[in-house]
Parts: sequence; structure tokens; C-alpha cells
Amino acid sequence: MKKVQASFLLETLQADTRQIMLRLAYLKQLPVSQLTQQPAPGRWSVAQVLEHLNTYGRYYLPKLEQAITHSKTSAADFFTHGWLGGYFTKSMLPKPDGSIPNKMKTFKNHDPLPTVDAVKALQEFEQQEVWLLELLNKAQRVDINRIRIPVSIAPFIKLKMGDVFGFIIAHHQRHFVQIEDIIR
Repeated sequence: MKKVQASFLLETLQADTRQIMLRLAYLKQLPVSQLTQQPAPGRWSVAQVLEHLNTYGRYYLPKLEQAITHSKTSAADFFTHGWLGGYFTKSMLPKPDGSIPNKMKTFKNHDPLPTVDAVKALQEFEQQEVWLLELLNKAQRVDINRIRIPVSIAPFIKLKMGDVFGFIIAHHQRHFVQIEDIIR
């Protein structure tokens, strides 16, 4: 796989996270009724999508924080995506035209409940995005190639920290395409 400058990757992921936060600011202005309205039977509301994303944040953010805190590595100059981590991230990313290339089934432990407190889901997601920005900044000081993070759906599989950051943010981007479709 192609090498990228580690600091550039982390700065790009920070910029992507700030874009999500701008879109989140717009959601905060919408009425709760719009955030909780399902677009069709069996389809998620905006609040449910945010809760789904929150389940991933509850798992990954503490793991990333702990790994950074306990790392004895120094910053890497370059990052090379792992084959599995690169695949997961690429499969999550929306296409350049904003479309979602492939539908995916949600794992049961990341499925939101039928009713979600929209205000609480929004607040938690915003807090998680702030935390994610802090972690991306702290990750500038460690080797994002060598630190491995267990995957939420199969903890025996561990991905490079750089790939985990990439996956999380691509997952957010994917679901914000979904959110925009719901709002329309």
C-alpha cells in the first residue's frame, strides 16, 4: 500500500471531523420532531443514525485514548494502511459524488433502539467529535502504524491506529450522507 505522511493524514482527518461538526451544527437547529421522524417504516431517523454512530464512539474513543496514553512509541514520519484496515475504510467512504457505493448490514450491538432521545444523541455525538479531534491531535506524538486497536465486531482482529481513525471518520461521512437524505 502507498505511504502517506502521518502528520498530513492526521491533519486531513481533523479537517474531515471539523466538516462533520459543521454539519452537526445545522442538525442542532432542526426541530426534535424532524430528528426523530423515520423517513419510512424500517428506516432510521436522524436520531437513530446518530445513536448508531455513538455506539461506535463509546467503543473506539476510550480504546484510542488508552492506547495513546500508554504508548511508548514516537511519532512516525509515514503511515502505510494495513490491507484490512485500508479495505474497511475504503468500503465505508462515500463516492466523490456523495453516493453510498454498497449497502451494509448493521451488527446487532450497533443497532439503535426504535426510539432515541434526539437531544441526548446530538449532545453525545458532539462531545465524541470534540474528543476525536483531541485524540487526532494527541496521535501526532505516537506511531499510528505500530499501535493496534481491537475491532468492535471481532476484538481478536486488531487494526493499525491510523486505519481505525480513518474508518471512524469514513463511517461518519457515510452516515452523514444518509442523514442528508433523511432530511431531504
